[in-house]
Amino acid sequence: MQEPKLSAPAGACDCHMHIYENRYALAPTATFRPPHAPVSEYRKVQQALGLQRVIVVQPSGYGFDNRCAEKALATLGAAARGVAIVPPEVSDSELERLARAGMRGVRFFMLAGGLLGWDNLDEMAARVHNVGWHINLQMDGRDLPLYEEQLLSLPGNLVIDHTGKYLEPVSVEHPAFLTLLRLLDSGKCWVKLAAPYETSRLGGPRYDDVAALARALVRANPERCLWASNWPHPNQSPLPESAAMLDLLLDWADDDATRAKILVANPAKLYGF
Repeated sequence: MQEPKLSAPAGACDCHMHIYENRYALAPTATFRPPHAPVSEYRKVQQALGLQRVIVVQPSGYGFDNRCAEKALATLGAAARGVAIVPPEVSDSELERLARAGMRGVRFFMLAGGLLGWDNLDEMAARVHNVGWHINLQMDGRDLPLYEEQLLSLPGNLVIDHTGKYLEPVSVEHPAFLTLLRLLDSGKCWVKLAAPYETSRLGGPRYDDVAALARALVRANPERCLWASNWPHPNQSPLPESAAMLDLLLDWADDDATRAKILVANPAKLYGF
């Protein structure tokens, strides 16, 4: 396994990864068959990258069945938090149970295979705010201007995945990117710098089109940026090196102090470490 050039500071957090185990059945809405990627394999990634904390994100492929993520949280212990997917009719008692298990957010995946939609967002945001959760949103960032007013009106925190996930990378002057900057400026929104390979048209190792957006986000609001590996890099071939994803911060952030914010201080504040 490749080791990174970046030496992660103590308390560094991977803010978006998934656990898959073959013993858990995929939901009928799953769009691909994931690899077997248990906690034992992720531990090797943690060790190689020098990470101590982790956010386990419920994969859309498991639908509303959070058992695999819950088991991972129990195994990973106090240095782990999670993001769940719950049905609109979820009970308050189930939300409280999941919170005790370590969940800190609910995932809205507005792409193929997602289970919660824009019509569920306002009510769900209000309900999970009562247990201290945030909304974790993945969507085509080009549509952000359509939903800016709604997103700003949500209670609690909002976390946007994958550098905005502009399915066609945009310029830093594009209206949809300016919307993301305004969301960060609101003081209630965070963005994960992650998975550039999912949207880049220029490709690795630098992903220059996505890198331009990441650098602009860090320059504008480093206190609102997070980093994530997106391990095990689902549905990607060839598989990216997780160490290379961490080393992108050497390009995206100018100094160790800024990288420490992104890797340690920001996730500690958001996820309650």
